[in-house]
Amino acid sequence: MSYTVITGASAGIGSEFAKQLAETGQDLILVARRKDKLEELAKTLQAEQGINVVCFAVDLADPKGSEILATEISTNNLAINGLINNAGFGDRGGFIDLPLERQMQMIQLNVTTLVELTHRLAPNMRQQVKPFIINVASTAAFQAGPNMAIYYATKAFVLSFSEALHEELRPQGIAVSALCPGPTLSEFAEQANITDSNLFKAGAMTSAEVAKQALANRNSAIVVTGIKNQVGVLFGKVSPRFMTRKIAGWLQA
Repeated sequence: MSYTVITGASAGIGSEFAKQLAETGQDLILVARRKDKLEELAKTLQAEQGINVVCFAVDLADPKGSEILATEISTNNLAINGLINNAGFGDRGGFIDLPLERQMQMIQLNVTTLVELTHRLAPNMRQQVKPFIINVASTAAFQAGPNMAIYYATKAFVLSFSEALHEELRPQGIAVSALCPGPTLSEFAEQANITDSNLFKAGAMTSAEVAKQALANRNSAIVVTGIKNQVGVLFGKVSPRFMTRKIAGWLQA
């Protein structure tokens, strides 16, 4: 028996990953801060799909969060065949106007915890069948983002890191993918204060569709969800950086 770990599993894309993997019979380890939400989801998935679900209520924005989670997994002798680093958050506002503590927590969760969990759990995965890692980045990873400077920078790190691991771990049989969704209807968008931005006014995908495309393409190094987002990324690659960052700043207005 082997499990797929999903962080940030209590809502949004994370819960959709859980539902769609459960439909395939995959046993799950669900991780988030809200124990009640995790247990409610676990109860539903166990009843509907007959899978095993383990819940760990851990604050991964805490510097010790990844160690706590990895220790729990090891102590319970849980084999891991998948890791979805989905936990993360953003916040809209000027860099010098947003609280420094919140921005440092964003770096901790979006970058440091993701790296630590990957390093702690990947060795476990090498013994499993078709193991995979999905690191949730964003189309924000492809350019600088005025008014969300730290968030865009963290996702640029996730993209670069995931691409490198895609090459490093492929000979060991572990597929690594960077998921790069554009605007998505989820709790994340509400907490980041971006649902009224120009970016969201242009349209957003559902969490279910984002998760579906990510799982279907988990062997690809980079997964950009949706034709509109794919075109936007291609446009950004051929445009001068001064143009892409100005457009990004306008989209966050």
